[in-house]
Parts: sequence; structure tokens; C-alpha cells
Amino acid sequence: MLHASPESVRAQCHAVLAAWGMPEDLAELTAEVMVETDLTGVDSHGISMLMNYEEMRQKGQLRIAGRPRLVKDFAATGLLDGEATLGHPSGVMAMKLAVEKARAFGIGAVGAFNSHHFGAAGYYARLAAEAGMVGLVTSSARGVLLVPTRGAEPVLGTNPWAFACPAAHHAPVLLDMATTTVAANKVKVYHLNDKPIPEGWVVDGEGRPVTDSHAAMGNLFQGRGGGITPLGGTEAGGSHKGYGLALMVQLLGGTLVGGSFSPIRNRTQKPDDPNNIGHLCIAIHPQAFRDPLAFEEEVAAILDVLRTTRPADPAKPVLVPGEPEEASRIERMAGGIPIPDSLDGLIRGICERADAPYLLAPA
Repeated sequence: MLHASPESVRAQCHAVLAAWGMPEDLAELTAEVMVETDLTGVDSHGISMLMNYEEMRQKGQLRIAGRPRLVKDFAATGLLDGEATLGHPSGVMAMKLAVEKARAFGIGAVGAFNSHHFGAAGYYARLAAEAGMVGLVTSSARGVLLVPTRGAEPVLGTNPWAFACPAAHHAPVLLDMATTTVAANKVKVYHLNDKPIPEGWVVDGEGRPVTDSHAAMGNLFQGRGGGITPLGGTEAGGSHKGYGLALMVQLLGGTLVGGSFSPIRNRTQKPDDPNNIGHLCIAIHPQAFRDPLAFEEEVAAILDVLRTTRPADPAKPVLVPGEPEEASRIERMAGGIPIPDSLDGLIRGICERADAPYLLAPA
């Protein structure tokens, strides 16, 4: 397995996106989001997404040369048209504008429609935390993968949401999660690494658990029936909560801002129609409620209590959201981003078809 330097992963993403016709500044921004996602260990949403983006582009769904634009601008809110390009520029633009509005009004909420996949939601929530604000991000999804509690077929997407909060001298709290038991692209990572998936992630068309990652890819992406369980896995385990969260994210990140609901959209969508994914980015300025420094210090104190909780297993201390990602980032900045041989071969093929240079290099 190649452990590629972060610089080469960034350069590789940029080279492919630029070769496809993405404007230089947006290609640079998108590549930055993708490499940061890989650095934090979210391998399902970084450079491995190039295969999906190539497929969308070949179908005509992805208008790679588009540039997001502001179409509604109120005091504390705004709305972007993503122009059917990749969602990363829309996500960055939306959160940065939300932060700007929060500085003026205490809160800012900016949505985007006519967008596509935007990678890891946590990246955009963290932008707010780095600006000293609380960030909340929701996004609808194109895939119909979540089998609702008591259902026998999928009707919702993985519908991610993320929360970030500054914490004084600590790294920000960062919670980034799908509302399914697992993100669909995580199954793809297991497939690329030829590893079985844990029981409870995926069910077939009869509701039976699937553990073979290759079979699961057929269930999720090749129309063989079944799908991913809601967060909680089973009704007894609380899957109705994950199902409810998925619906909430669809309504906030999709329906509210003008994004589509795939089961309805699929009735009329042509093969080359854009996916019309929606995103919603919210920034809250602590100053609207209390002294920001006092707020951050209290957040830090809460984190200290959590970290010193007596663990059930001394070898596995209690963590707070964001710590695994931060540890991964430190490790991968030094040792490189793992690129399985199967993924490396796929990237080489994309480079050849795009007439882009192959740039991945060892750390």
C-alpha cells in the first residue's frame, strides 16, 4: 500500500479537477477540502471520491465549470445556487458567509441548492469553530440507502450532519456523522481493502444482515435490494432515533433550501440532470449569549472532565468528538495518507482518461 504525502494527494486532486475544467481557484479549494478529509481519517470522502465524480461528469450530471452564486441575501440568512458543480465550493462559501453574518447579527444561516456531494460535513462546521463560533451543518444526499425502522426498502440518504465548537486551549469539539449506522462510502473503503464489514451495517432485501463487503456494494449501488440501517441498527437498539434524525436533516439541509428528495425526484430525473443536493450551514456567535472567552473556557473545562472519566478499559481512555480525527491528522501528516493498491490503480486510470499527470508520491 502506498502512503502518499499530503502534498501529493492535494496536487493529484487539483490536477484531475483542473483537467476536467474546474476553475483554478475552485479546483484548489476543492482539493484542499479533499486532502484535509483524508488527513482526518475519513477515507470514504477524500481522494477516493474521484471515481464517483468522474462517473457523474460522464453522465452529464456534474457541471464542473460552474461557480456558486448568491441568489438570496437577507440580514442573517442567505441562499446559494451551487450551479451544479461539486459541493465543496458551496459548502465553504456558505459557512464563510454564515460566519460573516453571525459577526453582525449573532447568528448566520446560509443554504445551498443545486449542489452535489461536498465531502465531509465536519470540514465546514470546523470553519465556524476556527472563527470562534459554534457551527452546525446539515446536507441532503443523492443516494437512497437508508432503510427506515420497520421498513423493507430504502427511502432516505445517509444525510450527514456536523457540529463544531471552539474550546479555548483545546482543539475544537467536532462531531461529524451520518444518520445511518455507517456512511455508504465507508462500505466502499472496506470493499477496496477486501475486508468484511461488521454485522449490522447493511441488510439485504429481506432484512438479513450482510457482512461481505463486495455483496454489500451490490446491495447499495447495484440495485440488488436492501440498504443501510439507521443509526441504532435495530428498533430495539434505537434505530427510530437515527431514522428521525435522517428525516430532520433532509428537511433542513434539503427541503428548506430547495434541494430535492430523491425518491420523488427519481420519478422524473433524466440521466444527465444534476442531483440538486442541498446544504445548510449555521454559525452562532457565543457573544450573542455570553462572554465568548468565558464560554470557551467552560467548554474546555467540560472536556477536561470527560477526558478524565474513569475508563472501563484503562487501555482505551474516554475521548471527545474530534480527537480521533486530530490524532489521524497528526499521524498522516508525518506518515502519509494510505492509498490501497486497488484505489491507486483506479486513480491512475482517471488520470489517463483526463489527460492529467499522475502525482501521488510516498511521504
